[in-house]
Amino acid sequence: MRNIVLFCAAGMSTSLLVNKMKEAAAKENYECQINAYALASAREKGPDADIILLGPQVRFSKAKVEKECPGKIVECIDMQAYGTMNGTKVIAQVKKALGD
Repeated sequence: MRNIVLFCAAGMSTSLLVNKMKEAAAKENYECQINAYALASAREKGPDADIILLGPQVRFSKAKVEKECPGKIVECIDMQAYGTMNGTKVIAQVKKALGD
C-alpha cells in the first residue's frame, strides 16, 4: 500500500482533491492511503510518505521539502488537474512517479 501525502498552505484546499483521488484509486484498485496536511507539517508527516505532492500555491517550497524529507519523491501537482480537482489525473501522476 502506497502512502501519498499532499501539502498545501493550510491543508484545507487539498481535502476535496484527496477525496477525488481516493475515488479514482478505488476505481483502479490502487491500494493507497492519501492524506493532506499544512506545509508546516512537512518535516513531521513527509518521512512516512512514498510520495509527497505539493499544491500549486506552495510549489515554490519544493526544494525546502526535498531537504526536509531526504530521499523522498516530491512532485508538484499539475495545476490544471488541481484546478479541476481531477483525482484520476493526479493518481496517474503518482503512479508514473512511483513506477506503479
